[in-house]
Amino acid sequence: MNSFVFIVVIFFLYFIAYHTYGKFIAHRLFHPDSQAKTPAVEFEDGIDYVPTRKEIIFGHHFTSIAGLGPIVGPAIAIIWGWIPAVLWILFGSIFMGAIHDYGSLMVSLRNKGKSIGEITSNLINPRTRTLFFLIIFFELWIVIAIFAMIMGILFDMYPQSVFPVWMEIPIAMVLGYLVYRKGKNVTLLSILAVVLMYITIAIGAYFPIKMPAFWGLSSIGIWLIILLVYSFFASTLPVWTLLQPRDYINAHELIIVMFILFLGTMFAHPQFVAPAINHHLTDAPNMFPLIFVIIACGAISGFHSLVSSGTTSKQVKKETDAKFVGYGGMLMESALAALVIVAVAGGIGLKYITKSGTILTGISAWNAHYSSWLAAKGLGSKLTAFIVGSANLLESLKIPYKIAITIMGVFIVSFAGTTLDTATRIQRYVIGEFFTDIKLPKIANRYIATFLAVFTAGLLAFAQKGGKGALVLWPLFGTVNQLLAALALLIITVYLIKKRKPFIYTLIPLIFMLGMTGWAMIRNIADFMTHHSHLLLWIGIIVFLLEIWMVFEAIASIGNYTRKRKDRI
Repeated sequence: MNSFVFIVVIFFLYFIAYHTYGKFIAHRLFHPDSQAKTPAVEFEDGIDYVPTRKEIIFGHHFTSIAGLGPIVGPAIAIIWGWIPAVLWILFGSIFMGAIHDYGSLMVSLRNKGKSIGEITSNLINPRTRTLFFLIIFFELWIVIAIFAMIMGILFDMYPQSVFPVWMEIPIAMVLGYLVYRKGKNVTLLSILAVVLMYITIAIGAYFPIKMPAFWGLSSIGIWLIILLVYSFFASTLPVWTLLQPRDYINAHELIIVMFILFLGTMFAHPQFVAPAINHHLTDAPNMFPLIFVIIACGAISGFHSLVSSGTTSKQVKKETDAKFVGYGGMLMESALAALVIVAVAGGIGLKYITKSGTILTGISAWNAHYSSWLAAKGLGSKLTAFIVGSANLLESLKIPYKIAITIMGVFIVSFAGTTLDTATRIQRYVIGEFFTDIKLPKIANRYIATFLAVFTAGLLAFAQKGGKGALVLWPLFGTVNQLLAALALLIITVYLIKKRKPFIYTLIPLIFMLGMTGWAMIRNIADFMTHHSHLLLWIGIIVFLLEIWMVFEAIASIGNYTRKRKDRI
Protein backbone atom coordinates (compact mmCIF):
# COMPACT_ATOMS: atom_id res chain seq x y z
CA MET A 1 0.00 0.00 0.00
CA ASN A 2 1.34 3.42 -1.00
CA SER A 3 1.17 5.63 2.12
CA PHE A 4 0.23 8.81 0.25
CA VAL A 5 -2.71 7.19 -1.55
CA PHE A 6 -3.81 5.73 1.78
CA ILE A 7 -3.79 9.05 3.67
CA VAL A 8 -5.55 10.99 0.89
CA VAL A 9 -8.38 8.45 0.79
CA ILE A 10 -8.73 8.42 4.59
CA PHE A 11 -8.81 12.23 4.88
CA PHE A 12 -11.40 12.44 2.10
CA LEU A 13 -13.63 9.95 3.93
CA TYR A 14 -13.43 12.02 7.13
CA PHE A 15 -14.37 15.17 5.20
CA ILE A 16 -17.40 13.45 3.68
CA ALA A 17 -18.43 11.98 7.04
CA TYR A 18 -18.37 15.38 8.79
CA HIS A 19 -20.56 17.04 6.17
CA THR A 20 -23.02 14.15 5.84
CA TYR A 21 -23.38 11.87 8.86
CA GLY A 22 -22.22 14.55 11.30
CA LYS A 23 -24.75 17.03 9.95
CA PHE A 24 -27.48 14.36 10.01
CA ILE A 25 -26.77 13.41 13.63
CA ALA A 26 -26.70 17.04 14.80
CA HIS A 27 -30.11 17.90 13.36
CA ARG A 28 -31.77 14.52 13.82
CA LEU A 29 -30.87 14.07 17.49
CA PHE A 30 -30.24 17.52 19.01
CA HIS A 31 -31.43 20.42 16.80
CA PRO A 32 -28.77 22.90 18.06
CA ASP A 33 -30.08 26.43 18.69
CA SER A 34 -27.70 29.37 18.10
CA GLN A 35 -29.88 31.59 20.31
CA ALA A 36 -29.93 29.25 23.34
CA LYS A 37 -27.97 30.51 26.35
CA THR A 38 -25.09 28.11 27.02
CA PRO A 39 -23.63 27.44 30.50
CA ALA A 40 -20.52 29.48 29.60
CA VAL A 41 -22.72 32.54 29.05
CA GLU A 42 -25.22 31.89 31.85
CA PHE A 43 -22.67 31.13 34.59
CA GLU A 44 -19.63 33.08 33.37
CA ASP A 45 -17.13 33.38 36.27
CA GLY A 46 -13.78 33.99 34.57
CA ILE A 47 -12.34 30.77 36.06
CA ASP A 48 -14.11 27.70 34.69
CA TYR A 49 -17.10 29.16 32.81
CA VAL A 50 -15.60 31.29 30.05
CA PRO A 51 -17.42 31.95 26.72
CA THR A 52 -14.85 31.26 24.03
CA ARG A 53 -14.55 31.55 20.25
CA LYS A 54 -15.12 28.19 18.61
CA GLU A 55 -11.64 28.18 17.02
CA ILE A 56 -10.01 28.57 20.44
CA ILE A 57 -12.25 26.09 22.23
CA PHE A 58 -11.64 23.64 19.37
CA GLY A 59 -7.93 23.97 20.12
CA HIS A 60 -8.47 23.28 23.81
CA HIS A 61 -10.85 20.40 23.15
CA PHE A 62 -8.78 18.82 20.38
CA THR A 63 -5.50 18.90 22.29
CA SER A 64 -7.20 17.66 25.47
CA ILE A 65 -8.77 14.63 23.82
CA ALA A 66 -5.82 13.90 21.54
CA GLY A 67 -2.95 13.62 23.99
CA LEU A 68 -1.01 10.40 23.47
CA GLY A 69 -4.05 8.17 23.01
CA PRO A 70 -4.26 8.23 19.20
CA ILE A 71 -0.48 7.72 19.06
CA VAL A 72 0.10 4.97 21.62
CA GLY A 73 -2.90 2.83 20.64
CA PRO A 74 -2.12 2.46 16.91
CA ALA A 75 1.62 2.14 17.65
CA ILE A 76 0.86 -0.94 19.76
CA ALA A 77 -2.08 -2.43 17.84
CA ILE A 78 -0.39 -2.39 14.44
CA ILE A 79 1.41 -5.56 15.50
CA TRP A 80 -1.81 -7.36 14.46
CA GLY A 81 -1.57 -5.71 11.01
CA TRP A 82 -2.45 -2.30 9.62
CA ILE A 83 -5.83 -3.26 8.10
CA PRO A 84 -7.57 -4.16 11.41
CA ALA A 85 -6.18 -0.99 13.01
CA VAL A 86 -7.33 1.24 10.15
CA LEU A 87 -10.82 -0.27 9.95
CA TRP A 88 -11.41 0.32 13.67
CA ILE A 89 -9.99 3.85 13.54
CA LEU A 90 -12.09 4.82 10.50
CA PHE A 91 -15.49 3.30 11.25
CA GLY A 92 -15.17 3.54 15.01
CA SER A 93 -14.59 7.30 14.88
CA ILE A 94 -17.34 8.12 12.37
CA PHE A 95 -20.15 5.96 13.73
CA MET A 96 -19.24 5.71 17.42
CA GLY A 97 -16.56 8.10 18.68
CA ALA A 98 -17.78 11.31 17.06
CA ILE A 99 -21.39 10.68 18.13
CA HIS A 100 -20.18 9.88 21.66
CA ASP A 101 -18.18 13.13 21.88
CA TYR A 102 -20.81 15.36 20.32
CA GLY A 103 -23.61 13.76 22.34
CA SER A 104 -21.72 14.15 25.62
CA LEU A 105 -21.12 17.82 24.83
CA MET A 106 -24.72 18.57 23.85
CA VAL A 107 -26.22 16.76 26.85
CA SER A 108 -23.91 18.75 29.16
CA LEU A 109 -24.73 22.05 27.40
CA ARG A 110 -28.41 21.40 28.11
CA ASN A 111 -27.76 20.49 31.74
CA LYS A 112 -25.97 23.63 32.98
CA GLY A 113 -22.51 22.42 31.99
CA LYS A 114 -22.60 19.54 34.48
CA SER A 115 -20.30 16.58 34.01
CA ILE A 116 -21.68 13.40 32.49
CA GLY A 117 -21.51 11.80 35.93
CA GLU A 118 -23.53 14.53 37.63
CA ILE A 119 -26.15 14.44 34.86
CA THR A 120 -26.71 10.76 35.64
CA SER A 121 -28.51 11.75 38.85
CA ASN A 122 -31.33 13.47 36.96
CA LEU A 123 -31.56 11.01 34.08
CA ILE A 124 -31.46 7.79 36.11
CA ASN A 125 -31.17 8.22 39.91
CA PRO A 126 -28.78 9.61 42.57
CA ARG A 127 -27.42 6.13 43.35
CA THR A 128 -26.30 5.71 39.76
CA ARG A 129 -24.57 9.07 39.89
CA THR A 130 -22.42 7.75 42.75
CA LEU A 131 -21.60 4.61 40.74
CA PHE A 132 -20.61 6.72 37.74
CA PHE A 133 -18.49 9.05 39.86
CA LEU A 134 -16.54 6.07 41.17
CA ILE A 135 -15.95 4.75 37.64
CA ILE A 136 -14.85 8.21 36.46
CA PHE A 137 -12.56 8.53 39.48
CA PHE A 138 -10.83 5.24 38.62
CA GLU A 139 -10.54 6.29 34.97
CA LEU A 140 -8.94 9.64 35.77
CA TRP A 141 -6.80 8.10 38.50
CA ILE A 142 -5.24 5.83 35.89
CA VAL A 143 -5.01 8.61 33.25
CA ILE A 144 -3.15 11.03 35.55
CA ALA A 145 -0.76 8.29 36.71
CA ILE A 146 -0.01 6.87 33.28
CA PHE A 147 0.44 10.19 31.47
CA ALA A 148 2.71 11.60 34.19
CA MET A 149 4.69 8.36 33.98
CA ILE A 150 4.90 8.55 30.18
CA MET A 151 6.09 12.17 30.30
CA GLY A 152 8.83 11.15 32.74
CA ILE A 153 9.86 8.25 30.50
CA LEU A 154 9.95 10.47 27.40
CA PHE A 155 11.92 13.21 29.16
CA ASP A 156 14.45 10.51 30.06
CA MET A 157 14.51 9.07 26.51
CA TYR A 158 14.49 12.43 24.72
CA PRO A 159 16.24 14.99 26.96
CA GLN A 160 16.26 17.42 24.03
CA SER A 161 12.51 17.85 24.58
CA VAL A 162 12.87 19.11 28.17
CA PHE A 163 13.75 22.76 27.47
CA PRO A 164 11.06 23.46 24.81
CA VAL A 165 8.28 21.69 26.76
CA TRP A 166 8.90 23.68 29.94
CA MET A 167 9.39 26.94 28.02
CA GLU A 168 5.93 26.49 26.56
CA ILE A 169 4.45 27.31 29.99
CA PRO A 170 5.66 30.93 30.26
CA ILE A 171 4.96 31.48 26.56
CA ALA A 172 1.37 30.28 27.07
CA MET A 173 0.86 32.37 30.22
CA VAL A 174 2.04 35.53 28.47
CA LEU A 175 -0.27 34.72 25.55
CA GLY A 176 -3.22 34.26 27.91
CA TYR A 177 -2.51 37.53 29.72
CA LEU A 178 -2.19 39.59 26.52
CA VAL A 179 -5.34 38.09 24.95
CA TYR A 180 -7.67 38.04 27.96
CA ARG A 181 -6.43 41.00 29.96
CA LYS A 182 -5.10 43.33 27.29
CA GLY A 183 -7.43 42.41 24.43
CA LYS A 184 -4.62 41.82 21.92
CA ASN A 185 -5.12 39.99 18.61
CA VAL A 186 -5.16 36.26 19.37
CA THR A 187 -4.24 35.17 15.84
CA LEU A 188 -1.06 37.24 15.61
CA LEU A 189 -0.01 36.37 19.15
CA SER A 190 -0.60 32.66 18.65
CA ILE A 191 1.55 32.71 15.49
CA LEU A 192 4.30 34.47 17.45
CA ALA A 193 3.94 31.93 20.28
CA VAL A 194 4.31 29.01 17.86
CA VAL A 195 7.40 30.63 16.28
CA LEU A 196 8.93 31.00 19.75
CA MET A 197 8.10 27.35 20.44
CA TYR A 198 10.01 26.21 17.36
CA ILE A 199 12.98 28.38 18.36
CA THR A 200 13.05 26.60 21.73
CA ILE A 201 12.87 23.27 19.88
CA ALA A 202 15.99 24.18 17.89
CA ILE A 203 17.75 25.14 21.13
CA GLY A 204 16.65 21.94 22.86
CA ALA A 205 17.95 19.79 19.99
CA TYR A 206 21.50 20.96 20.69
CA PHE A 207 21.26 21.49 24.46
CA PRO A 208 19.51 18.45 25.96
CA ILE A 209 18.77 18.44 29.70
CA LYS A 210 19.28 15.08 31.42
CA MET A 211 17.73 14.61 34.85
CA PRO A 212 20.11 12.83 37.26
CA ALA A 213 18.98 10.22 39.75
CA PHE A 214 19.16 11.23 43.42
CA TRP A 215 17.47 10.69 46.81
CA GLY A 216 17.27 7.02 45.90
CA LEU A 217 14.91 7.81 43.02
CA SER A 218 15.50 7.20 39.32
CA SER A 219 15.37 10.10 36.89
CA ILE A 220 11.86 8.97 35.87
CA GLY A 221 10.79 9.01 39.53
CA ILE A 222 12.10 12.58 39.94
CA TRP A 223 10.22 13.68 36.82
CA LEU A 224 7.07 12.03 38.16
CA ILE A 225 7.19 14.10 41.34
CA ILE A 226 7.93 17.34 39.45
CA LEU A 227 5.12 16.71 36.95
CA LEU A 228 2.54 15.89 39.63
CA VAL A 229 3.45 19.04 41.58
CA TYR A 230 3.20 21.05 38.36
CA SER A 231 -0.19 19.53 37.53
CA PHE A 232 -1.50 20.60 40.95
CA PHE A 233 -0.73 24.26 40.29
CA ALA A 234 -1.70 24.17 36.60
CA SER A 235 -5.08 22.65 37.37
CA THR A 236 -6.06 25.17 40.05
CA LEU A 237 -5.33 28.24 37.92
CA PRO A 238 -8.16 29.93 35.96
CA VAL A 239 -8.48 28.31 32.51
CA TRP A 240 -7.49 31.49 30.68
CA THR A 241 -4.08 31.78 32.40
CA LEU A 242 -2.53 28.50 31.21
CA LEU A 243 -4.95 25.77 30.09
CA GLN A 244 -6.60 27.60 27.17
CA PRO A 245 -3.51 29.40 25.78
CA ARG A 246 -1.30 26.33 26.13
CA ASP A 247 -3.89 24.19 24.40
CA TYR A 248 -4.24 26.82 21.68
CA ILE A 249 -0.48 26.74 21.10
CA ASN A 250 -0.54 22.94 21.11
CA ALA A 251 -3.42 22.93 18.65
CA HIS A 252 -1.33 25.02 16.23
CA GLU A 253 1.65 22.76 16.91
CA LEU A 254 -0.46 19.69 16.25
CA ILE A 255 -1.88 21.07 13.00
CA ILE A 256 1.63 22.04 11.85
CA VAL A 257 3.01 18.59 12.70
CA MET A 258 0.09 16.86 10.97
CA PHE A 259 0.63 19.09 7.92
CA ILE A 260 4.37 18.41 7.66
CA LEU A 261 3.77 14.70 8.23
CA PHE A 262 1.28 14.85 5.37
CA LEU A 263 3.88 16.65 3.21
CA GLY A 264 6.52 14.13 4.26
CA THR A 265 4.16 11.33 3.23
CA MET A 266 3.59 13.06 -0.10
CA PHE A 267 7.32 13.48 -0.82
CA ALA A 268 8.60 10.20 0.64
CA HIS A 269 5.39 8.16 -0.08
CA PRO A 270 6.87 5.02 1.50
CA GLN A 271 5.24 1.66 0.90
CA PHE A 272 3.78 0.00 3.98
CA VAL A 273 6.29 -2.53 5.28
CA ALA A 274 4.00 -3.70 8.09
CA PRO A 275 1.89 -6.74 7.20
CA ALA A 276 -1.72 -6.08 6.27
CA ILE A 277 -2.81 -8.79 8.73
CA ASN A 278 -0.18 -10.39 10.96
CA HIS A 279 -0.82 -14.05 11.75
CA HIS A 280 2.77 -14.86 12.76
CA LEU A 281 2.98 -13.71 16.38
CA THR A 282 4.73 -15.64 19.08
CA ASP A 283 3.64 -13.98 22.32
CA ALA A 284 0.89 -11.46 21.50
CA PRO A 285 -2.60 -11.79 23.00
CA ASN A 286 -5.59 -12.38 20.72
CA MET A 287 -6.56 -9.41 18.55
CA PHE A 288 -10.21 -9.70 19.58
CA PRO A 289 -11.32 -8.03 21.74
CA LEU A 290 -8.09 -6.25 22.74
CA ILE A 291 -7.76 -4.16 19.58
CA PHE A 292 -10.94 -2.29 20.62
CA VAL A 293 -9.36 -1.24 23.93
CA ILE A 294 -5.72 -0.85 22.85
CA ILE A 295 -6.89 1.67 20.23
CA ALA A 296 -9.14 3.89 22.32
CA CYS A 297 -8.54 7.53 21.39
CA GLY A 298 -8.60 7.68 17.60
CA ALA A 299 -11.73 5.50 17.44
CA ILE A 300 -13.82 6.07 20.58
CA SER A 301 -12.72 7.07 24.08
CA GLY A 302 -14.59 7.50 27.34
CA PHE A 303 -12.11 10.16 28.41
CA HIS A 304 -13.56 12.37 25.67
CA SER A 305 -16.93 12.42 27.45
CA LEU A 306 -15.17 13.79 30.53
CA VAL A 307 -13.50 16.53 28.49
CA SER A 308 -16.70 17.34 26.59
CA SER A 309 -18.82 17.61 29.73
CA GLY A 310 -16.07 18.58 32.15
CA THR A 311 -14.25 21.55 30.63
CA THR A 312 -15.43 22.10 27.03
CA SER A 313 -19.12 22.55 27.82
CA LYS A 314 -18.19 25.34 30.24
CA GLN A 315 -16.52 27.30 27.43
CA VAL A 316 -18.75 26.80 24.35
CA LYS A 317 -20.41 30.10 23.43
CA LYS A 318 -23.16 28.76 21.10
CA GLU A 319 -24.84 25.38 20.73
CA THR A 320 -24.18 25.52 16.99
CA ASP A 321 -20.43 25.50 17.73
CA ALA A 322 -20.73 22.06 19.34
CA LYS A 323 -20.70 20.06 16.08
CA PHE A 324 -17.45 21.70 14.97
CA VAL A 325 -15.87 21.16 18.38
CA GLY A 326 -17.28 17.73 19.30
CA TYR A 327 -17.87 15.79 16.09
CA GLY A 328 -15.12 17.61 14.18
CA GLY A 329 -12.61 17.26 17.00
CA MET A 330 -13.07 13.49 17.08
CA LEU A 331 -12.57 13.13 13.33
CA MET A 332 -9.46 15.30 13.50
CA GLU A 333 -8.08 13.07 16.25
CA SER A 334 -8.81 10.02 14.13
CA ALA A 335 -6.94 11.67 11.24
CA LEU A 336 -3.94 11.93 13.58
CA ALA A 337 -4.26 8.21 14.33
CA ALA A 338 -4.21 7.55 10.56
CA LEU A 339 -0.95 9.51 10.27
CA VAL A 340 0.47 7.40 13.10
CA ILE A 341 -0.34 4.31 11.02
CA VAL A 342 1.61 5.83 8.11
CA ALA A 343 4.62 6.52 10.36
CA VAL A 344 4.77 3.08 12.01
CA ALA A 345 3.69 1.04 8.98
CA GLY A 346 5.67 2.90 6.29
CA GLY A 347 7.88 5.66 7.68
CA ILE A 348 9.85 3.38 9.99
CA GLY A 349 10.87 1.33 6.95
CA LEU A 350 12.86 4.24 5.50
CA LYS A 351 15.56 4.06 8.19
CA TYR A 352 15.96 2.55 11.63
CA ILE A 353 19.23 2.88 13.57
CA THR A 354 19.77 0.15 16.17
CA LYS A 355 21.68 0.66 19.44
CA SER A 356 24.72 -0.93 17.81
CA GLY A 357 24.58 1.65 15.00
CA THR A 358 23.32 -0.72 12.33
CA ILE A 359 20.96 0.93 9.82
CA LEU A 360 17.93 -1.17 8.95
CA THR A 361 15.35 -0.54 6.23
CA GLY A 362 12.14 -2.12 4.97
CA ILE A 363 10.63 -5.07 6.80
CA SER A 364 13.84 -5.49 8.86
CA ALA A 365 13.32 -2.04 10.33
CA TRP A 366 9.70 -2.84 11.20
CA ASN A 367 10.67 -6.18 12.75
CA ALA A 368 13.17 -4.42 14.99
CA HIS A 369 10.16 -3.16 16.94
CA TYR A 370 7.40 -5.57 16.07
CA SER A 371 8.87 -9.04 15.69
CA SER A 372 7.02 -9.97 18.88
CA TRP A 373 4.70 -8.37 21.43
CA LEU A 374 7.66 -7.66 23.76
CA ALA A 375 10.23 -6.83 21.06
CA ALA A 376 10.23 -3.25 22.31
CA LYS A 377 9.98 -3.37 26.09
CA GLY A 378 8.07 -0.52 27.68
CA LEU A 379 5.54 1.99 26.45
CA GLY A 380 8.23 4.58 25.73
CA SER A 381 9.87 2.19 23.28
CA LYS A 382 6.55 1.65 21.53
CA LEU A 383 6.40 5.41 21.01
CA THR A 384 9.90 5.31 19.52
CA ALA A 385 8.46 3.56 16.46
CA PHE A 386 6.24 6.58 15.81
CA ILE A 387 8.97 9.12 16.55
CA VAL A 388 11.51 7.42 14.28
CA GLY A 389 8.99 6.84 11.48
CA SER A 390 7.80 10.45 11.65
CA ALA A 391 11.36 11.82 11.74
CA ASN A 392 12.10 9.84 8.58
CA LEU A 393 9.11 11.46 6.85
CA LEU A 394 10.25 14.92 8.02
CA GLU A 395 13.79 14.24 6.82
CA SER A 396 12.38 13.84 3.29
CA LEU A 397 11.48 17.56 3.57
CA LYS A 398 15.19 18.36 4.23
CA ILE A 399 14.60 18.87 7.96
CA PRO A 400 17.77 17.68 9.77
CA TYR A 401 17.21 14.35 11.50
CA LYS A 402 18.24 15.73 14.91
CA ILE A 403 15.72 18.57 14.62
CA ALA A 404 13.06 16.18 13.31
CA ILE A 405 13.50 13.82 16.28
CA THR A 406 13.23 16.78 18.67
CA ILE A 407 10.10 18.12 16.95
CA MET A 408 8.38 14.76 17.34
CA GLY A 409 9.61 14.29 20.92
CA VAL A 410 8.30 17.72 21.93
CA PHE A 411 5.07 17.05 20.08
CA ILE A 412 4.41 13.85 22.03
CA VAL A 413 5.44 15.20 25.45
CA SER A 414 3.41 18.40 24.95
CA PHE A 415 0.26 16.45 24.32
CA ALA A 416 0.87 14.13 27.22
CA GLY A 417 1.15 17.32 29.31
CA THR A 418 -2.13 18.65 27.93
CA THR A 419 -3.90 15.42 28.86
CA LEU A 420 -2.30 15.50 32.31
CA ASP A 421 -3.48 19.08 32.92
CA THR A 422 -7.01 18.43 31.71
CA ALA A 423 -7.38 15.09 33.52
CA THR A 424 -6.26 16.64 36.81
CA ARG A 425 -8.69 19.55 36.44
CA ILE A 426 -11.57 17.20 35.58
CA GLN A 427 -10.68 14.94 38.52
CA ARG A 428 -10.88 18.03 40.70
CA TYR A 429 -14.38 18.73 39.33
CA VAL A 430 -15.40 15.12 39.96
CA ILE A 431 -14.11 15.08 43.53
CA GLY A 432 -15.64 18.50 44.17
CA GLU A 433 -19.06 17.53 42.82
CA PHE A 434 -19.06 14.28 44.78
CA PHE A 435 -18.17 15.81 48.15
CA THR A 436 -20.55 18.72 47.58
CA ASP A 437 -23.36 16.24 46.98
CA ILE A 438 -22.61 14.34 50.22
CA LYS A 439 -22.47 17.62 52.17
CA LEU A 440 -18.69 17.85 52.72
CA PRO A 441 -17.96 21.18 50.99
CA LYS A 442 -14.57 21.68 52.67
CA ILE A 443 -13.13 18.68 50.83
CA ALA A 444 -14.73 20.02 47.63
CA ASN A 445 -12.43 23.06 47.89
CA ARG A 446 -10.48 23.18 44.61
CA TYR A 447 -7.07 22.99 46.35
CA ILE A 448 -7.97 20.03 48.57
CA ALA A 449 -9.76 18.26 45.71
CA THR A 450 -6.79 18.79 43.39
CA PHE A 451 -4.37 17.54 46.06
CA LEU A 452 -6.41 14.34 46.41
CA ALA A 453 -6.37 13.91 42.62
CA VAL A 454 -2.60 14.33 42.37
CA PHE A 455 -1.66 12.40 45.53
CA THR A 456 -3.70 9.30 44.68
CA ALA A 457 -2.33 9.29 41.11
CA GLY A 458 1.20 9.49 42.51
CA LEU A 459 0.57 6.42 44.65
CA LEU A 460 -0.58 4.46 41.60
CA ALA A 461 2.31 5.65 39.44
CA PHE A 462 4.94 4.66 42.00
CA ALA A 463 3.24 1.29 42.47
CA GLN A 464 4.40 0.49 38.92
CA LYS A 465 8.04 0.45 37.89
CA GLY A 466 9.48 2.31 34.90
CA GLY A 467 8.40 1.95 31.31
CA LYS A 468 7.18 -1.61 31.85
CA GLY A 469 4.79 -0.27 34.48
CA ALA A 470 3.32 2.11 31.93
CA LEU A 471 2.87 -0.75 29.46
CA VAL A 472 1.13 -2.79 32.19
CA LEU A 473 -1.20 0.12 32.99
CA TRP A 474 -2.14 0.81 29.35
CA PRO A 475 -4.47 -2.20 28.79
CA LEU A 476 -6.23 -1.40 32.10
CA PHE A 477 -6.53 2.24 31.06
CA GLY A 478 -7.89 1.20 27.67
CA THR A 479 -10.46 -1.17 29.13
CA VAL A 480 -11.70 1.20 31.85
CA ASN A 481 -11.70 4.00 29.31
CA GLN A 482 -13.82 2.04 26.83
CA LEU A 483 -16.22 0.89 29.53
CA LEU A 484 -16.64 4.57 30.39
CA ALA A 485 -17.36 5.29 26.71
CA ALA A 486 -20.09 2.65 26.80
CA LEU A 487 -21.58 4.21 29.93
CA ALA A 488 -21.47 7.71 28.38
CA LEU A 489 -23.35 6.29 25.37
CA LEU A 490 -25.79 4.77 27.86
CA ILE A 491 -26.46 8.20 29.41
CA ILE A 492 -26.87 9.81 25.98
CA THR A 493 -29.27 7.03 24.96
CA VAL A 494 -31.37 7.47 28.12
CA TYR A 495 -31.42 11.24 27.46
CA LEU A 496 -32.65 10.69 23.89
CA ILE A 497 -35.30 8.21 25.03
CA LYS A 498 -36.65 10.66 27.60
CA LYS A 499 -36.60 13.49 25.04
CA ARG A 500 -38.43 11.19 22.59
CA LYS A 501 -35.64 11.41 20.03
CA PRO A 502 -34.43 8.54 17.81
CA PHE A 503 -31.91 6.62 19.93
CA ILE A 504 -30.88 3.79 17.60
CA TYR A 505 -27.79 5.81 16.53
CA THR A 506 -26.36 5.60 20.05
CA LEU A 507 -27.90 2.27 21.08
CA ILE A 508 -26.00 0.20 18.48
CA PRO A 509 -22.56 1.66 19.47
CA LEU A 510 -23.57 1.20 23.13
CA ILE A 511 -24.28 -2.52 22.70
CA PHE A 512 -21.08 -3.05 20.71
CA MET A 513 -18.90 -1.26 23.28
CA LEU A 514 -20.49 -3.02 26.26
CA GLY A 515 -19.86 -6.39 24.62
CA MET A 516 -16.29 -5.83 23.45
CA THR A 517 -15.02 -4.03 26.54
CA GLY A 518 -16.78 -6.33 28.97
CA TRP A 519 -15.06 -9.23 27.23
CA ALA A 520 -11.72 -7.41 27.39
CA MET A 521 -12.12 -6.59 31.09
CA ILE A 522 -12.75 -10.26 31.92
CA ARG A 523 -9.54 -11.16 30.04
CA ASN A 524 -7.63 -8.42 31.89
CA ILE A 525 -8.89 -9.62 35.26
CA ALA A 526 -7.80 -13.19 34.45
CA ASP A 527 -4.38 -11.90 33.33
CA PHE A 528 -3.89 -9.79 36.47
CA MET A 529 -4.84 -12.81 38.59
CA THR A 530 -2.33 -15.02 36.76
CA HIS A 531 0.49 -12.50 37.23
CA HIS A 532 -0.49 -11.64 40.84
CA SER A 533 -1.03 -7.95 39.99
CA HIS A 534 -3.26 -7.46 43.01
CA LEU A 535 -3.77 -3.68 42.79
CA LEU A 536 -4.72 -3.79 39.11
CA LEU A 537 -6.84 -6.89 39.74
CA TRP A 538 -8.98 -5.13 42.34
CA ILE A 539 -9.30 -1.97 40.25
CA GLY A 540 -10.53 -4.09 37.34
CA ILE A 541 -12.99 -6.08 39.43
CA ILE A 542 -14.44 -3.00 41.13
CA VAL A 543 -14.89 -1.06 37.88
CA PHE A 544 -16.45 -4.07 36.13
CA LEU A 545 -18.97 -4.65 38.95
CA LEU A 546 -19.84 -0.93 39.08
CA GLU A 547 -20.46 -0.94 35.35
CA ILE A 548 -22.79 -3.97 35.50
CA TRP A 549 -24.70 -2.40 38.39
CA MET A 550 -25.09 0.89 36.50
CA VAL A 551 -26.41 -0.82 33.37
CA PHE A 552 -29.12 -2.56 35.39
CA GLU A 553 -30.04 0.74 37.07
CA ALA A 554 -30.38 2.40 33.65
CA ILE A 555 -32.57 -0.42 32.31
CA ALA A 556 -34.81 -0.14 35.40
CA SER A 557 -35.01 3.65 34.96
CA ILE A 558 -36.06 3.32 31.30
CA GLY A 559 -38.66 0.72 32.31
CA ASN A 560 -40.12 3.04 34.96
CA TYR A 561 -40.21 5.94 32.52
CA THR A 562 -41.98 3.83 29.88
CA ARG A 563 -44.61 2.62 32.37
CA LYS A 564 -45.32 6.17 33.57
CA ARG A 565 -45.75 7.35 29.98
CA LYS A 566 -48.25 4.56 29.30
CA ASP A 567 -50.15 5.45 32.49
CA ARG A 568 -50.40 9.11 31.42
CA ILE A 569 -51.68 8.07 28.00
